Parts: sequence; C-alpha cells; structure tokens
Amino acid sequence: MLFNSFEFLLYFPVVIAIYFAMPYRWRWLHLLLASYFFYMSWEPAYALLIAASTVVDYFVGLRLPEAKGTRRKLLLCVSLCLNLGLLFSFKYYNLINGSFQALAAIVGVDWLLPESNFLLPVGISFYTFQTLGYTIDVYRGKQSPERHLGRFALYVSFFPQLVAGPIERASRLLPQFHQDHAWDSARVVSGLRLMLWGLFKKVVVADRIAILVNAVYDQPDDYAGFWVVLATFFFGFQVYCDFSGYSDIAIGAARVMGYKLMLNFNQPHIARSVGEFWSRWHISLITWFRDYVYFPLGGSRGAPLRVVTNVLIVFGLSGLWHGASWTFLIWGLMNGVYIIVGRVTAETRDRFAVASGFARLPRLRILWQTLTAVALPYFSFVWFRADSFDHALLVYSRLLYGWDQLLQPTELYWTLHKMGLDFPLLFLMLLLVPVTELGEYLRLNHEKRKPVATWVQWTSDYALLFGVLVLGRFSSEAFFYFQF
Repeated sequence: MLFNSFEFLLYFPVVIAIYFAMPYRWRWLHLLLASYFFYMSWEPAYALLIAASTVVDYFVGLRLPEAKGTRRKLLLCVSLCLNLGLLFSFKYYNLINGSFQALAAIVGVDWLLPESNFLLPVGISFYTFQTLGYTIDVYRGKQSPERHLGRFALYVSFFPQLVAGPIERASRLLPQFHQDHAWDSARVVSGLRLMLWGLFKKVVVADRIAILVNAVYDQPDDYAGFWVVLATFFFGFQVYCDFSGYSDIAIGAARVMGYKLMLNFNQPHIARSVGEFWSRWHISLITWFRDYVYFPLGGSRGAPLRVVTNVLIVFGLSGLWHGASWTFLIWGLMNGVYIIVGRVTAETRDRFAVASGFARLPRLRILWQTLTAVALPYFSFVWFRADSFDHALLVYSRLLYGWDQLLQPTELYWTLHKMGLDFPLLFLMLLLVPVTELGEYLRLNHEKRKPVATWVQWTSDYALLFGVLVLGRFSSEAFFYFQF
C-alpha cells in the first residue's frame, strides 16, 4: 500500500476514525493490527520477518539488564546476528555470492552456490536498524527494556514510518505509546497539511521530473552535455522530493494521531559544506551511523589516518545500506572523500579567501559554498542512479559532449519531443525546484515562529491541493526508498 495510492486514501481515515473512537487502553492493539495489515498488503509472508525480529529483540531486551559478562555479550550477539543476518540473506547475499563467483572464474575454480530468488522485503533496512538501535541502547544502559510485548511490536512496525523511516529511537517513540493522545483539531489539521505538502513533493515534483531523468539515464547514448547535467541535477532533486515527501507524509500521519516523529530533512540545499549537507539529509540514518558506528570506532578522535578510516567506513556502509551494488559503495565512499578533503583543506581555503579578497564578499562566498556543497553530492548521484559501473562511466563521459545543442533551438525541441516533453513542461519542471525550496523554507520556519494569518494558510493549502489534483502524476509510483 503506497501513500500516494487510492487504497491509502481509504485506509487512513478508517484507521484514524477507529483510533479516536476506541478507549486508550486498546489503541496499541488497533495500531498494531493496522500496521501489520499495511505491511502485509505488499507480501503477507514477509510480516513473519518483522515478527521474528520483534520477538527476539523483545526477549533479548528483557534479559540484558540482568545478564553479566559473556552472557550479556552473547545476548547482544543474538540480536545482531538475527537482524544483520536477515539483511544479508535478503539484500546482500547475491552481491557477495556474485563477487565470489567472479573471483572463482578468474582463478578457474567452480563456484557452486546458486543465486537467491527471494524478493527484497519492503523496508527491511529500516525496521532492522530501528530494532537494532533499541537492543544496543538497552545493552549500553541508555534505554530501559520495554515490558509490554504489544507496544514493543508496535514500535517496530508503526505503519507511518515502517517502510521508509524515519528510523526512530526507542527513547523517543516508545514512551509515546504509553500516552493517551486526545483529539486535537489544530494538531490534526497540522498533520494533514504536512501530509498534503509531502504528497505535492512526491506526485507533482518528484514523479514529474522523473520523466526527464528516466529518459536520459535509460538511454544515455542518446543524450549528452546539457541534458545529462540537467537530468543529474533533476535526479538529485527527485530523490530529495521523493524521500522527504515520504517523510513528511509519515510525520504528518503520526501527528494526526498525536505521535511525534523526528525531522528527517532540514533544508540540505542551504548547506555550506558537504558535511553539513549530509547532516541535513536523511537525518535519522546519519545519526544512527554516527551513534552506533562512527562514535564506537573512535569518531574524530585519534590519529588523522584513523579519523579518515572511520569516515570512509561510515560512508561506505551507508552506501551499501542504500543498495546491494558496488555502485552504491562507490557513491558512499565518494561522499566520504568529499568530507575528508573538505576538512583537510578548510584552513587553506580560508587563507586563500582572505588573501584573494573573497572573504570581504561574505554573501558571494556563502553562495559559492552552498553551490559546491550541493553540486558535489549531486554529481555523485550518478553512481546512485546508474545500473552498473559501466553505466555510470558512460553517463559521466556524456557530460563532455553536445553542449553546442544549446545554441540550436530546433535540436532542443526535437530532443524534448523524443522524451515526450515540450518547452512549457520543461519550464514547469525547472520552476518547481525553487517553488519547492521556498515552500520548504516557509514550512520549517512557520513551525518555529508565530502562525501566519488564517487566510494565507488556507490559500496555500488550496493551492497545494490544486497542484496535486491538476499537476500530479497518479500512476502509483513507489517511493524511491522502498527498494532499500
């Protein structure tokens, strides 16, 4: 069941109506059943994986505070092996098996292990990380074990953020399932508005600019220069609007019921460094890797080589978390290198800015920093979108050719025609980028400041609804991060 589907349009009001109509003590059961129904609408059998992860981590969490020494570590190992084992079996087995098969062929050895034909369970990377975070926090003594199995199961499977996050911490979400959330009209309206904004970003912006992105990346031999740059920029923005749109709908849906989920995107396009860009993008995942991988490795402490290694490990793992392909690993490592180079050259760049006089132009310098902070990650997104190593290299090579087409309106027209587009639609796509950024800025600042005039708020709501109904592409396109 997709957030942008007719089925969810029917499902959500029914869930909400029953939720507020029933007594507080039974709401956890209603939401648990609704969450499992939501997930089983894709593949019922894979709900057993969530149930297995839930039961094991629940009992591990109960036993950890009492366990000592080796037994304590063994319990943690059980949780790690189960959750990471599920991830490996369904997501990474074919990648590793195929790599060993290729190596075996080089040395002339027969590799007998077959490929797996299992479909990747939707959202497995998200809910395994969420329940793993709980177990690790209990192990560290930062989280008390949840003794109510039903509420813990709801924490693992809560339908708004089950499939694509945010990856919530137990200390933040679990206590909310023990609270009675009364109907609050202002809160409900606020949640619905956020859901509408997320739907706009998905069906109007992400799905519409995907037309050009798919045309170029599916046939890179047919396009070059300007079109490859535009498609690459559009793809980065497509991923942003697709995933942040999902997060907005998830956060808004939870808010309607009285639950608070963490902010997952915080205007990454105003960042002034690549490091800041990634601290504002998919915040729940970045902070997860920071707390459970980067800090335990030593973080920024220690010798420079150790710090560099830690950064590359975290970004390499983050890349592989996104997909079982070596192109994702390259994408992650590429951004890790960006951050390392940025740190190493920071003082040199500051001295150059002072010596050249650039430092006396602070606004121009901020603009340059922001442009590079966004352009570099977007440039790396070629590896994220490409189907293979060769595909990525082909796309990069096409950046060098075809720029003369900008001076030939007829060629531009026929190129657009081949994509099934025209100049007005291309202009609309380009216009949607600043409009979305302005809307995101106003939304985030509105939530921190005094409310705007009622007529302004309702006018913007009707404009969004009009945009969704008139410009939206309702082909039930899955959200991009569902494949992770």
